[in-house]
Amino acid sequence: MLRRNSLFRGISSASIDKKGRLGLPQKFREIYRSNSAGKLVVTIDTRDRCLLIYPLNEWDLVQRRLESLSNVHQGTRMLQRRLIGHATDLEMDKSGRILLPSVLRKYAFLKNKTILIGQGNKLEAWSEKVWEDQMESWQDQENIAAMENVEMIGKVSI
Repeated sequence: MLRRNSLFRGISSASIDKKGRLGLPQKFREIYRSNSAGKLVVTIDTRDRCLLIYPLNEWDLVQRRLESLSNVHQGTRMLQRRLIGHATDLEMDKSGRILLPSVLRKYAFLKNKTILIGQGNKLEAWSEKVWEDQMESWQDQENIAAMENVEMIGKVSI
């Protein structure tokens, strides 16, 4: 479990080189080194086209929870297959890079420019283009929701 003072937060840009290595920013390298000796697990996000990058000890907790779910339901089995099935053990090199398997890079459309988003116990790795498109989509959804709320408020006497 991550120590409270070493949670992943914030947004950073990173690059993937021609060999498929993702260079992690210094602030994130230190969290992986101090919590899991630079060992981490990368898997896919099942809802968005991004990757999830966990310190090994955090992933172990996630995997145990996934494995404890009853796999009687097809949805649960699919979740387990996708998350555990794509989970890949990686180790940072001395320069703070991780070699992302091509199947994971393809899933998340990762080429060169990458956006890293801190999410507490993990990082999300997004293609810069996919991230920008997703942000725009979320903004549109927020605007629609705000307009619906205005219409609803207009019907209420305040």
